[in-house]
Amino acid sequence: MTPLRVSGSQESFVRTTFAPGDLITINAGTDNGIEVGQEFFTRRLIPIQRRPISRDNPATIRTSGWIRVYAVDKEMSLATVTFACDSLQLNDYLEPFVVPTIPTISTDKPKPQRDNYAHVVIGNENRASFSRGDAFVVDQGSDHGITVGAQFVVYRDKREAGNFLFELGEAVAIDVRPESSTLRATLSRDAFTVGDLVALRK
Repeated sequence: MTPLRVSGSQESFVRTTFAPGDLITINAGTDNGIEVGQEFFTRRLIPIQRRPISRDNPATIRTSGWIRVYAVDKEMSLATVTFACDSLQLNDYLEPFVVPTIPTISTDKPKPQRDNYAHVVIGNENRASFSRGDAFVVDQGSDHGITVGAQFVVYRDKREAGNFLFELGEAVAIDVRPESSTLRATLSRDAFTVGDLVALRK
């Protein structure tokens, strides 16, 4: 199946950015199961640095908006931009539109596991500081036993001899991939920053 992406627009000149109401082209049609009325999120990866994405150069996913299919051919489709969180761009990739659900936070609070810390690595727009309600990425995922709804305690190592880690706050997993997870801060006594330690409650 062809990876779905924004491939152009219906204009007399070349455009690379799009806004609500614009008519855009998708690089797939009925041969890929596209139907009139389908809706898709438009997204793109934003790495920390301008080099290939890897474990030491992770990326966040920016949702630029969503679209609705207007007309379909065998190999291409037309869609209208129905909402924009940011400007949609040429080559943004598509994912089926599904209303996000926020996981229910359990009242059960198991002890945090301190033998295998994850680390805060990045946030939206490459942010490096976070507080309650913010989303951020850590460098462990489903390969490490993390699931959506899992709870965490966030610590800071002040690197003071003979001192405990400082407990900054708590977070919950809202999206999980094999080697990384997106968490949302649910409690913050101080700002979380890149490099802080994250312990899974288990």
